[in-house]
Amino acid sequence: MEPILNVKNLTMKFGGLTALDSIDISIKQGEIAALIGPNGAGKTTFFNCITSIYEPTEGNIQITPPGQPTESLNGLKPNIVTEKGLARTFQNIRLFHGMTVLENVMIGRHCRLNSGILGAMLQPKSQQREEQKAVDDSYKILEKIGLDQYVNEMAINLPYGAQRRLEIARALATDPFLLLLDEPAAGMNPQETKELDDLIIWLRDNENVSILLIEHDMKLVMSLSDNIHVVDYGKKIAEGTADEIKNNPLVIKAYLGDDAEDA
Repeated sequence: MEPILNVKNLTMKFGGLTALDSIDISIKQGEIAALIGPNGAGKTTFFNCITSIYEPTEGNIQITPPGQPTESLNGLKPNIVTEKGLARTFQNIRLFHGMTVLENVMIGRHCRLNSGILGAMLQPKSQQREEQKAVDDSYKILEKIGLDQYVNEMAINLPYGAQRRLEIARALATDPFLLLLDEPAAGMNPQETKELDDLIIWLRDNENVSILLIEHDMKLVMSLSDNIHVVDYGKKIAEGTADEIKNNPLVIKAYLGDDAEDA
């Protein structure tokens, strides 16, 4: 079976700095995978490259959505990558704070609407039906994520953990087959992290969404991940299961430094 995401030789250079150096990563359908590494290892740069926020210096990025042919993401605009089925959250929360929870999710539905500017101006019945469906679909997503009680609340007023989940809800509104989560547990307390853990598993099992996450919470990573990819100084140094990764000497050295060998 073809991987749903297949990244080969991904390289990103900023002047004389090589942020990513010939990275190969593939993600399978139904997989929860993690991309880990020390601060500055290139993890978010990897996300920015495969979602076309950055144009890689070298490398190929291919997707094979379930039931569809393989195609390249190279050179596409970020909104087109989203339409192709990749959705992401960000390390720093990027909600529209002056909008309601429901409106934030509806923005995610925009790429799945058919009406253009003319339809928005003339408001034909087809436009009205589509807008109502966007409202209904967005509310259903909030129910699934457990945020329906906040539907008319301004996003800025949500508790921190709920804001994190709202970002995931907005990403889900684009109907992705692959969800990219950039440090989703950052700043969460233990109860919020446990709820996030349960949510990610639920999404994989019930929404037919594969997941690739960047995360520093190793307890979360080890409990969730089917496969873990490790990068350090822009290079991929290891890949494997949780047990394989936590016992890998290269990974231990990357996280603990050279002194780890003498410990």
